[in-house]
Amino acid sequence: MSDGLQWGILGTGTIARRFASDIRESRTSRLVAIGSRAQETADRFAAEFGGVRAHGSYAALLADPTVQAVYIAPPHPQHLEWTLAAAAAGKHILCEKPLAVRGSDAQRMVEVARRRGVLLMEAFMYRCHPQTARLAELIRSGAIGELRMIDATFAVDFPFDAAHRAYNRELGGGGILDLGCYPVSFARRMAGAAQGRAFVEPVQFKGIGRLNATTHVDEYAAAVATFGNGIVARLACGFAGPREICARLHGTGGLIEIPTPFFPGAEARFTLRRADAAEPEEIAVPAPGPLYALEADAVADALARGEREVAAMTPADTLGNMAVLDEWLAQLGVSYEC
Repeated sequence: MSDGLQWGILGTGTIARRFASDIRESRTSRLVAIGSRAQETADRFAAEFGGVRAHGSYAALLADPTVQAVYIAPPHPQHLEWTLAAAAAGKHILCEKPLAVRGSDAQRMVEVARRRGVLLMEAFMYRCHPQTARLAELIRSGAIGELRMIDATFAVDFPFDAAHRAYNRELGGGGILDLGCYPVSFARRMAGAAQGRAFVEPVQFKGIGRLNATTHVDEYAAAVATFGNGIVARLACGFAGPREICARLHGTGGLIEIPTPFFPGAEARFTLRRADAAEPEEIAVPAPGPLYALEADAVADALARGEREVAAMTPADTLGNMAVLDEWLAQLGVSYEC
């Protein structure tokens, strides 16, 4: 990869544009192609980002021999189809979260990628930011004593629109899949850090929520997860507001307050409040690049080492996260079966 890992993007939406913008500052990667369902849309995107080949179909992008890795950015119900197609084409894969709309689909995607010998990573970009590793280190080291409770919320105020993917069942709408995947992954990561592991699974999980009367997807939801070491996580998500995106880690000897757990910036900041300290400690964690470039770098670094997993978000981690989302949705009676 002397020229850097060469990427193509499937999709031209907001998240695809953010990835294309950030990857320009990657130390390991460069964008070489964009794929859209319409040639004119691909042409406009390519013109915006310069020096990028435009393909009028996803299949054409996957057939491009210069593309080594793909970022799959369409809505989540399309992730299964295009991950399988990308794996068949021999492309390494960074797929938007959630990896799939159900755990069984995610399992199939993981198995096919493994069989084809390609890397597959679910694109939880915050896992690649050094803030996440710093938080895990503080938990592991006992900076706030023994971890007892995790609070994590990702809620936005998005008015109901039956046609928008956020509320559209056929497009995998609802807050749990789109937003709740973040608090669940954060809680599993931090509870794991308390045990010196990358992640752990809850032993009990109880979810509640409100379904939209028209489209029958979850508007907002909450859950309590209990882990084997006695840690309790309080989780919340939703499109029906009010807006709140934050996390807190409560220990026997202190508290960590994280205002940007899922979208940390160039210099993330959080507050450590030790029970035995008179004043709180403000901790800054600079990042070596933009958030989405860090994902591309993590993939490229793993490939350079001959690995087919990214430690920040392994397939096993993804499957564990999907199992919790499946349970949460089932308890609310939300189904994406056709």
